[in-house]
Amino acid sequence: MKKDHLHICLFEPEIPQNAGNIGRLCAATQCRLHLIKPLGFSTDDRNLLRAGLDYWPFLDLEIHENFEDFLALFSLDEIAFFSKRGQTSYHQMPKSVKALVFGKETSGFPESFHTKYGHQCYSIPIYHKGVRSL
Repeated sequence: MKKDHLHICLFEPEIPQNAGNIGRLCAATQCRLHLIKPLGFSTDDRNLLRAGLDYWPFLDLEIHENFEDFLALFSLDEIAFFSKRGQTSYHQMPKSVKALVFGKETSGFPESFHTKYGHQCYSIPIYHKGVRSL
């Protein structure tokens, strides 16, 4: 694992096109993409692959059976969770962060995450009133 690169983690992603787009971003920026099971799609889903274009050979991808397997790769101060319930702007994220974790598209993180990791939950402000979500 490349600890010096940024890591993007999708916790139980549900929408293949979203994961494909993020996979394309990770391939272009040489970030490792971590997917936490269960996935809402198959890794050979045509929508996932189409959104990732022809960049899949360049993607550094790791799929984890559960969140604990992912957590074992980092110290807690290296992880930032992104949530609409985050109380702190991502601008205030510590420089020690190496892994950005995003929750499910439809429901975010389970309540237990907010209880356990609430101090590590960040928000990305949406400034345009016509935009509902990221």
